[in-house]
Amino acid sequence: MAQCGMLRDYRFTNAAEDIRGSKLYGLNDEKLGKIDDVIFDHASGSIRYVVVDTGGWLSSKKFVVPAERLRCSAEHAGDFTVGLSKQQVEGFPPYNESDLESDEQWADYEGKYRSKWETGPVMRRAETDRNITPTRQQMQDSDSGRVSGSGLDTKDAGGFTQGGFAASTNTVEISQSAVGIGPRWDTFQNRLRERRKEVIHTGSTDYRKAS
Repeated sequence: MAQCGMLRDYRFTNAAEDIRGSKLYGLNDEKLGKIDDVIFDHASGSIRYVVVDTGGWLSSKKFVVPAERLRCSAEHAGDFTVGLSKQQVEGFPPYNESDLESDEQWADYEGKYRSKWETGPVMRRAETDRNITPTRQQMQDSDSGRVSGSGLDTKDAGGFTQGGFAASTNTVEISQSAVGIGPRWDTFQNRLRERRKEVIHTGSTDYRKAS
């Protein structure tokens, strides 16, 4: 059996605790879609990704966001936000949930997908050698709102700085935990951990039964 799966048709007793259906907003409060499902680790019940239904603006219809990238939306109660634009989402490799059937296929997809976030010690945009993370010398010009020599505004360097990266430091520290997103998220995560065996047993993560 694959190591990760989805909730699919499984429903919790208290529907108010379920984050599915919540809206996801990106940079500049741009609506990216709604949370359609989550991808979780069978062994621990920890949520690895949320699956976002775009409603049709993306050719592949859906995309995934690492759980640790989410934050509660300050402008929209009960919804979530992530430091991404539609343009950046379009640059992700197409998401195909059938990849979850095989650990090897999913690992291959994760590698391609995560590389787009460029989580090295010095940030670079994917497929380029231009630094996004400013050096100490570059930060001397930060008061003017620009990163010297980069051609980028620090305030809109994209999701790579606004999505959890500290633009005022020389290193990038990225949390691998989804703890602290907010009370609603934490409640949902706890319920999933409590019921993960039931979810798996009911076949909600079985692609053949769900088709």
